[in-house]
Amino acid sequence: MADFDWLFFIEVLVGGLLSGVMYSLVAIGFVLIYKTSGVLNFSQGALLLFAALTFVSLVEKGVPFALALVLTFALMVIIGTTIERVVLRPLTNKPPITLFMATLGLSYVIEGAAQLIWGTQVHGLDLGIEDVPFDVGGVLISQFDIFAAAVAAIMVALLSIFFRYTRVGLAFRAVADDQFAALAVGLRLPWIWATVWATAGLVALVAGLLWGARLGVQFSLSLVVLKALPVLVLGGFDSVAGAIVGGLLIGATEKLAEVYLGDYFGGGIESWFAYVVALAFLLIRPSGLFGQKLVERV
Repeated sequence: MADFDWLFFIEVLVGGLLSGVMYSLVAIGFVLIYKTSGVLNFSQGALLLFAALTFVSLVEKGVPFALALVLTFALMVIIGTTIERVVLRPLTNKPPITLFMATLGLSYVIEGAAQLIWGTQVHGLDLGIEDVPFDVGGVLISQFDIFAAAVAAIMVALLSIFFRYTRVGLAFRAVADDQFAALAVGLRLPWIWATVWATAGLVALVAGLLWGARLGVQFSLSLVVLKALPVLVLGGFDSVAGAIVGGLLIGATEKLAEVYLGDYFGGGIESWFAYVVALAFLLIRPSGLFGQKLVERV
């Protein structure tokens, strides 16, 4: 232990935690939909791709940055509310597997529409933040990772304030707790569901810009959604706090595993180690750290 490089360990840990914040941002999009309607929205990755591709294409066509952001946000709200109204509302009370397959099909439709509208070429996305190391007490941290984590933290804070202190947010929480009770007191579930889908579109936009700036805007960007699955398993599918904690845990463990255990497995374990952790966690606590237990003991 005397020869252990603690500064390097902290550097790897911090880098993993910052990556985990970005995983959390993707996972929150899942949580918003699942918490109110019980739908595992597998089209969230396609929404993320569509948002990033729309924004960068508008900027490349000469649209000012701020206007492109507003136009993309408006488009994502329209897409989110349209999905809820046209596709999922007619499937209300259908089995969960039917809803899941509907969102899976939607992901291919959205990706196909993005390809038809914007083409298939890879785009570089510059948010004005260079991905260069920043020295903090001897620990090198990426400036872009700090920026992305700050943006994600602001997004989470705004969502928390919105859902805790606004009338719409209180209605959302009521529906999440008990849909039948919410109906009994006169809450309009279709309107609330549409609002939640619009919010998920906003989350997809922010996540798409951050991941697009890091990886480039390309069609493989939609696969980022797969990183959210182990996050949801750890944190719980119906908890925003769980999505945050789960993202931090997954980000930290996969980075540390790659650095300290990767050589024993031939390297490259970062791509799959998170799923091993999630599988092991399922055996211990299937509902996740913050998720609602599926079976309550009497």
